[in-house]
Amino acid sequence: MHKTLYERIGGDAAVSATVIKMYDKILDDQELAPFFDHVDVETLRHSQSAFVTYAFGGPNHYTGKSLRSAHAGAVSQGLNNHHFDLVATHLKSAMQELNVPADLIDEAMGIVSATRPDVLGQ
Repeated sequence: MHKTLYERIGGDAAVSATVIKMYDKILDDQELAPFFDHVDVETLRHSQSAFVTYAFGGPNHYTGKSLRSAHAGAVSQGLNNHHFDLVATHLKSAMQELNVPADLIDEAMGIVSATRPDVLGQ
């Protein structure tokens, strides 16, 4: 039986550690941090962990908005391809720092890349 990416990276603990590390990087990024000025980051981390779990093939406990709806406000504030790429870079870096194997990071980046049209409302 084929294991999901979620299972192969280490399940809940790995997803949670990745999301925490990724948001630390995002919030330290002067180009991205302003998009989070009025956001409850802890709630966002929880929601993002649930979404990443689902996107990587784990149990679906995500009950948040659609990607398009969740990012519409940021898009109206100028969120664009450049910002999407920065977030993806921070995710990749977080996974590398947590010693996720390169092939699994590449698989994750493919999943993330597929969300670009919905995130950016394209």
